Amino acid sequence: MPTSKAIQSIFSQMILTGFIRDTYAASRIIKFSADSKFIHIGYSLQILNHIENPNGFIWNTMMRAFLERNYPQEALYLYQVFLVKDAIPDYYTFPILLQSCAARLSEFEGKQMHNHVLKFGFNSDIYVGNTLINMYSVCGNMRSARKIFKESPVLDLVSWNSILAGYVQMGDVKEARYIYDRMPEKNTIASNSMIVLLGRTGEVDEAGQLFNEIPQKDMFSWSALISCYEQNAMYEEALVLFVNMNANGVTVDEVVAVSVLSACTHLSAVQAGKSIHGLAVKIGIQSYVNLQNAFIHLYSSCGEILDAKKLFNEGIHLDQISWNSMISGYFKCGSAEDAETLFNSMPEKDIVSWGAMISGYVQYNRFSEALALFQEMQLRGIIPDETILVSVISACADLPTLKLGKCIHAYIIKNNLKVNVIVGTTLIDMYMKCGCVTNALEIFNAMQEKGVSTWNALILGLAMNGMEEKSLDMFKDMKNARVDPNDKTFIGVIGACRNMGLVNEGGHHFHSMIQEHKIEPNVKHYGCMVDLLGRAGMLKEAEELIKSMPVAPDVATWGALLGGCYKHSDSEIGERVGRMLIQLQPDHDGFHSLLSNISASKGNWKGVLETRGKMIQHGVVKKTPGETFLNCEFVEESEFLRAKMSFSSTSSKATPNLSLKSITSTQSSGKPHGPLPIATSDNTTTAATIRIIPHGPIRVDFVPPFFRSEPRSATTSSRSIVLVN
Repeated sequence: MPTSKAIQSIFSQMILTGFIRDTYAASRIIKFSADSKFIHIGYSLQILNHIENPNGFIWNTMMRAFLERNYPQEALYLYQVFLVKDAIPDYYTFPILLQSCAARLSEFEGKQMHNHVLKFGFNSDIYVGNTLINMYSVCGNMRSARKIFKESPVLDLVSWNSILAGYVQMGDVKEARYIYDRMPEKNTIASNSMIVLLGRTGEVDEAGQLFNEIPQKDMFSWSALISCYEQNAMYEEALVLFVNMNANGVTVDEVVAVSVLSACTHLSAVQAGKSIHGLAVKIGIQSYVNLQNAFIHLYSSCGEILDAKKLFNEGIHLDQISWNSMISGYFKCGSAEDAETLFNSMPEKDIVSWGAMISGYVQYNRFSEALALFQEMQLRGIIPDETILVSVISACADLPTLKLGKCIHAYIIKNNLKVNVIVGTTLIDMYMKCGCVTNALEIFNAMQEKGVSTWNALILGLAMNGMEEKSLDMFKDMKNARVDPNDKTFIGVIGACRNMGLVNEGGHHFHSMIQEHKIEPNVKHYGCMVDLLGRAGMLKEAEELIKSMPVAPDVATWGALLGGCYKHSDSEIGERVGRMLIQLQPDHDGFHSLLSNISASKGNWKGVLETRGKMIQHGVVKKTPGETFLNCEFVEESEFLRAKMSFSSTSSKATPNLSLKSITSTQSSGKPHGPLPIATSDNTTTAATIRIIPHGPIRVDFVPPFFRSEPRSATTSSRSIVLVN
């Protein structure tokens, strides 16, 4: 094959001899130069400029060369020069131009070309008609595409495939099926398109049946069904199909490999992924950047961070996804410092990079770092996406930082960012955790679209804020709105019944979950029911429920029963359950304390001494009576105040000697305080956390001492006090 230097030499000789004026000779050299990938397209354009009267073939050759080298705009510009030169288009001109319009997704330019097609009388040509159908389909104008399809005097397989591909692209299952069923001859291309569409709509069984009916399956047939399985979370089926594909000798490309690697990642099948890696190296496709990113994502997600790092360091063609995958991988493997180092060394950060860092911080409860990084984004003028907003709002909810949470909410409103189901649900959760029920309800009522997670956030939040009756009413509204509850919904509903002591209603919802909604209860559901029965004094029923559980009860479930035994002074069940819990968690001081108190309530001092001995044996810290001072520091951002709580030990219902006035005055001052001087009837005190919520209740959570030096001293249980602000 002649080299670029040889072509230049021939071209120079043609100019010197005047042979360039020969149309046929000129068309040959320009075709060769335009078709040769190693010759720059600009050189072919220079040859065109030396031709005095280029014919249609030469113009078409140059326009096709621009299109094939991904310069569709230049092809359309060349057509304008073509018209100025008074050249006449032919049957080959308009398909090139219409494909250029489709490549640019420019329906406006496509309509102009359509007018020229009608002007020059090429509308009856099947090749031109097919490219018109394709152009309108690619641009999303299926009405015009269908009109041309119906008016075409002759239709071939390309015509049917083009209109079908348009409906597949638009996701129109009904029309796609209509076209496919009426095709005079169903070819592999059409079947592949239908498999792609059925995969997007979740009709996997029909896609598999269609795949089996294809007489001659090509690589795209296998790829389409593997992608179908992967998109619909049928990862094992995708992996099995890939094995069959490879066994049948079908060529594997990078698209198939990326799909099956995604399945391996979800299955944590790192060994299968390594086998695919070896195959990719063997057939020479391992250098594709999308495939490299898939391998990095697989290894980092499965804990093989060293393999991921090796691939990343050896990568030649790395892109932004490569860097982002490594950052996410480091966080998944617990290497936050490595993620920070890589993030700071990135040559260019996109919105995904910032999102990966912020979500990683939130994942590891490093909320302050997440919020600081979000503030840095604002300083740089970077607009956050949905993922970042959800992560930041979650950080505000978990700290909780109401003030910053409100600022982020205001930022969303100010910048007209869409509050979709995910963002709205996260805002509701944040406001509920901060005690701002009114704000949460306002967001809920303003949301046009509500998912089951939205209702769950509201139901759980209302129950958490002491509005159990309202929580149950919202559950009724949820069912009236025909939103199917899930397992998390019933945790909130049964929890609300537990707090209100509604045994019958709680049991009704528990059985309704199983029988009506076909939801298998998990250990949390059983834990709520045990707690409900235990609080109501139905301790034997609670114990029987635990024994009937199809799953192994956890410590929290047994702990709920122990709490019920303590409340109702049932030493028979309580001592048995308490001893079992101490064996399971010997270093848990709360279980020791409850068991000791249960024994003391029945005068079983031998049991009390036995429990004390085990506490000493297992190194459980003994709380001695006396006054405890905690530094009280008001932090404006987190709306928290820590104070010393003291209460009398002369009554079983000890009351904290803390006034609302002292709390509100401390809140308004916003200054750090030392220990609060609180009067006590004796020296028995305990620490408490006071949560101050503007325009809401003030919650005081404290744990009184369970253990006294004298057995006869009264004790109190762990509880919360709500002071109305």
